[in-house]
Amino acid sequence: MIRIGSGFDVHAFGAGDHVVLGGVRIAHSHGLLAHSDGDVLIHALCDALLGALALGDIGQHFPPGDARYAGADSTQLLAQCMQMVRDSGYTLGNADMTVICEMPKINPHVAAMRARLAQVMQVDIEQVSIKATTTETLGFTGRGEGIAAQAVVLLESA
Repeated sequence: MIRIGSGFDVHAFGAGDHVVLGGVRIAHSHGLLAHSDGDVLIHALCDALLGALALGDIGQHFPPGDARYAGADSTQLLAQCMQMVRDSGYTLGNADMTVICEMPKINPHVAAMRARLAQVMQVDIEQVSIKATTTETLGFTGRGEGIAAQAVVLLESA
């Protein structure tokens, strides 16, 4: 049996000197406004995993109002979501993700993000795909107001 899930997340830029994407710290002129570390890529991936399992969304499992998750490292949330995948009798077939922003430039960091996510999820790097795109200066990402990410996962019976 297979299950497919999709996820989407967005965070606005705020004060700071870096963003965290795919578990990788990237120097940037702004940070991301968020209760946790603001890793939109991991948040979208967690939503995709939880959706494939019909277990709701990231906010239900890691509520933004819960002090335990203030400043949380999103790789820890991803590890917990992957444990839910295993506990439900599934393995990851693959994850395909897209980061949507004008800046910072994502492609120089894709290899590191893939490696970090594969490590956290305990899967082969070939199961993790990350792409980047812009919105050609349209919308909030095009105006440089924030970053969005989407993810799709395929889960297979263990």
